[in-house]
Amino acid sequence: MTDKTRNWKPETTLVHAGTRRSQFGEMSEALFLTQGYLYETAESAEARFKGEDPGFIYSRYANPTVDMFEQRMCALEGAEDARATASGMAAVAAAILCSLKAGDHIVAARATFGSCRWIVETLAPRYGIESTLVDGRDMANWEEAVKPNTKLFFLESPANPTLEVVDVAAVAALANSVGARLVVDNVFATALQQKPLELGAHVVVYSATKHIDGQGRCLGGIVLSDEQWIKENLHDYFRHTGPSMSPFNAWTLLKGLETLSVRVAQQTRSAGKIADFLADHSAIDRIVYPGRADHPQADIIRKQMSGGSTLIALDVKGGKASAFAFQNALDIVLISNNLGDAKSLITHPATTTHKNLTDEARAELGIGPGTLRLSIGLENADDLIADLDQALRRA
Repeated sequence: MTDKTRNWKPETTLVHAGTRRSQFGEMSEALFLTQGYLYETAESAEARFKGEDPGFIYSRYANPTVDMFEQRMCALEGAEDARATASGMAAVAAAILCSLKAGDHIVAARATFGSCRWIVETLAPRYGIESTLVDGRDMANWEEAVKPNTKLFFLESPANPTLEVVDVAAVAALANSVGARLVVDNVFATALQQKPLELGAHVVVYSATKHIDGQGRCLGGIVLSDEQWIKENLHDYFRHTGPSMSPFNAWTLLKGLETLSVRVAQQTRSAGKIADFLADHSAIDRIVYPGRADHPQADIIRKQMSGGSTLIALDVKGGKASAFAFQNALDIVLISNNLGDAKSLITHPATTTHKNLTDEARAELGIGPGTLRLSIGLENADDLIADLDQALRRA
């Protein structure tokens, strides 16, 4: 991140930061579809592999188009360095596993995406890494879970799918006090509405598949942190295990970043209006939206978020049967387990994203048979309200 980009507002950063142009002076970022790179001499090849020449070696390690995406995300996030990955889950797995070894301990919020939770409580223990899941809303739970071998904290805030919120600054302070690192999955808030690094987190991860692409086109992920942590922990893991992003996906995501601020602003405005409508609807038991004063962690949200997110969690009266009938009656809102898209999407977590959890685990998280996760798109908010209303009446 250059001194010039530090002074740019997010909208300018998302259009210009990290751009590198070839000798042709192209306006759109160049797409470099190449596996390898040539060296003028054997000596230059040696220098590049020794790190004395900053050029590219192999696209599994780094690529000019992918590098532009990484640099633009660093400028937006306020991070020193980043590595882009093939998917959001590749980013989460890399961020969690790259700095741990057998005998270490993870403390994670239990309210996380199903695959994230699988890495923490199923995959990591296979390699001798202990894990403890906690109700992340209460700091006492984080403190009580700490062990002498605790090396990493992991959380999503707002969480998938319940939109519960964790005090990022407080968990970061606890991590610092015990010599651990805090990894935050910031997908639901986006870098426009929450800055985990400014709140004290050490590592931030995104599924770029969501809002960053925002148009249902490709997969991607990214891990951002300080330069030293990337160099000492992530660099070798990334280089040798190969979760690299394709140049074409990086180019697509660069195009997505150009409109991110416009899309998220519109989606957030619509989400707030729709959340207010659903809160007063007779067919709804409960809604959770970070932009409303009745959110259970509204005081924390005011402290660490600048917007209410594009997601709404709701419970439909009548359980699974009514939830399914409601989804099936929708005309505009589409059934999909993705989120952050230009199209409004809805999913039933108990039978999709969190189906592998036990009934008890889902109940702990507040995921009931009537729980739905609604991702607001770019359609007219009044049209979406009319669609939701007719579907609720029919259900």
